[in-house]
Amino acid sequence: MLGTPEQTVITSETVVETTAAPTNTPTPTLSPTPTPTPAPEHIVVDFLGDLTLADALAWSGAPGSFDAVVGDDYEYCFQNCADYLAEDDLTYANFEGTYGDETASHMIKEFVFASDPETVQILINGSIEAVNLSNNHSYDYWEDGLLTTQQTLDEAGILWSNQHQVAIYEVRGVRIGMFGIDMIGNGDTASTAYPLIDELREAGCQIIIASCHWGIERYYEPTSDQVYVGHALIDYGVDIVVGAHPHRLEPIELYNGRYILYSLSNFCFGGNTGLSDPDTCIVRCEFVMDETNSYVEEYNLTVVPYSQTSFASNDYCPRPYEWESDDYYRVMDRLNWNQEDE
Repeated sequence: MLGTPEQTVITSETVVETTAAPTNTPTPTLSPTPTPTPAPEHIVVDFLGDLTLADALAWSGAPGSFDAVVGDDYEYCFQNCADYLAEDDLTYANFEGTYGDETASHMIKEFVFASDPETVQILINGSIEAVNLSNNHSYDYWEDGLLTTQQTLDEAGILWSNQHQVAIYEVRGVRIGMFGIDMIGNGDTASTAYPLIDELREAGCQIIIASCHWGIERYYEPTSDQVYVGHALIDYGVDIVVGAHPHRLEPIELYNGRYILYSLSNFCFGGNTGLSDPDTCIVRCEFVMDETNSYVEEYNLTVVPYSQTSFASNDYCPRPYEWESDDYYRVMDRLNWNQEDE
């Protein structure tokens, strides 16, 4: 007889309910959100030569003088370049003169300059954000004149720097440091600037600009002292050196990957009613930062040739030279510069 399949009878008394041990459900691991790599910033700075926005005291108010021509039209001087300068991140110029009362006590010398403080609006309308005050006209009206000048610029929101005080301007997280040295008649050398450069680096500046008042008036070539100091500043960590004082254009040098603008001449100059050489320029430097925006990786320079006047005499209204004109190429030759543009 075949066996019968064994049956298991389950009654309610024999039912044992067991609770299954909880199963740990794994929490999904979220992928960390990648920190975006900052894009390299392109910081654009325009450089101008000497600005003297006043008459020389000797012919104050005379026909053809700065005050007589410009008057209270504070948009006049920079009408041909204000829009261009407004496109940049910073415009930096050499301010030769003072703000204050021209009848106040002043130095006894051939040319002294004082502008009414209200005329600082000329700089504002020209989109000029910073100036150098290390030059041979900053003390035309002694210490009081310099203090009034600094106060006037402060109230207008315009940065100033010299051999005693640095200035810092921040653009999209990049800090631009500026200082000036005056080598005319005071024996200053590059070593004067080293503590200022150290101060700017300690303040976190990724770009450092040196404005140097140096050279010999009416010279078209830099002196050996200019070359020595310019090289020393670059070697110590300055990103660009900008020269003033000769009232003439002098060559641009590329040294160790950085630029020295030995002299940008005057740009808007009230010191003379006539000009023996009107050539000038705007130099635009694009500082291309590294991918972490820690230092400058590339320097792109563009020169825009200008005349200091719109007519034969000095009308204190700079205008650009026509592209590819003889005047245009003369400026390029004097700067020893060549560029493919337009």
